[in-house]
Amino acid sequence: MENKKAIKLIDKILNDLDNSGINSESLIEDLKELRTYALEEQIPLVVKVLRYTYEHIERNDSFLIPIPDDEPVEESADGDAVSVSNNDTAVNPVESLKYMISLTKKLSNRTNIADLKEYRDALSAS
Repeated sequence: MENKKAIKLIDKILNDLDNSGINSESLIEDLKELRTYALEEQIPLVVKVLRYTYEHIERNDSFLIPIPDDEPVEESADGDAVSVSNNDTAVNPVESLKYMISLTKKLSNRTNIADLKEYRDALSAS
């Protein structure tokens, strides 16, 4: 995001998560405020991810979405690319939420956009 107030709010959210974990009430208010900045900047992906995130936290009183995998790709015997996924990773709600929020800081990075899309899909399916 470009807005300096939005960047400050992102830093505040990350700091609050470090200090007190997922405090649903204040966290949801901060996410709603951050969403207004994304609306102003017309970033539909971030707007949707933030709404899905605070709705998910309201329902679950936690963030139960894991950090997207960096799925290694291996080549099969016939030359096709095969994705290798390791799904036995435990969900760390605070770390995953911190990662997701930090992605919104630098939207010029294609990997950040791809991970935000994965969060969007996981949140909409939850």
